Amino acid sequence: MRSIIVDDEESARARLGRLLTAHPDIVVVGEARDGLEAVQKLEELQPDLLFLDIQMPGLTGFEVLQSIPAAVPMPLVIFVTGYDQHALAAFEANALGYLLKPVESERLAQALERARKLGGN
Repeated sequence: MRSIIVDDEESARARLGRLLTAHPDIVVVGEARDGLEAVQKLEELQPDLLFLDIQMPGLTGFEVLQSIPAAVPMPLVIFVTGYDQHALAAFEANALGYLLKPVESERLAQALERARKLGGN
């Protein structure tokens, strides 16, 4: 599954990227540092899976999802955040996962298994 990591913290993007190397079917095709860059990357790369932080400069993770043009296929979304209070809103936004930072490899594996089932892989 082609994926994009969106997080304003470089260390969080790097850690998630390292954890994803244990899942060779998940290929990181791009990264974004803020919400505006995320929308651009989503239009350009059209990933299957999106790892999305919530609180970022420019646009929040929720605003990113609302800003995806209708012509761009909606990827599966796993929110990755340091805040647990957004969980309900994340699932109302049809997220398939909600991971708290620092991401635990076991929780990541569970979310990826769900993504594989929904993504047909």
